[in-house]
Amino acid sequence: MVNKNQMNQMMRQVQKMQADMAAAQQELEATVVEGTSGGGAVTVAVTGGLVVTDVKISPEVVDPEDIEMLQDLVLAAVNQGLDTARALQGEKMGGVTGGLDLGALGGMLG
Repeated sequence: MVNKNQMNQMMRQVQKMQADMAAAQQELEATVVEGTSGGGAVTVAVTGGLVVTDVKISPEVVDPEDIEMLQDLVLAAVNQGLDTARALQGEKMGGVTGGLDLGALGGMLG
């Protein structure tokens, strides 16, 4: 059985984790990573909150005769940017939770 002191300590730990998670989430949303493709011909900026904020396309890859290549380059850059942002999320949030997989509980905390 958990006594009152143990319960209070657990609640303080949960509240600290909530505050740490909120701070980590704010930091993630302010952090921008990039994904590139075509040797830098297409660059996409993505926040740690998984929001694409910028797309840059070099004029030399804009060929009206080959739209599919440009589409593939943009898609590859976006996916690389999102993968990098997800990895950043794992680092930041894993540090807060100590690597715990909170599952659905994580959504209730923050």
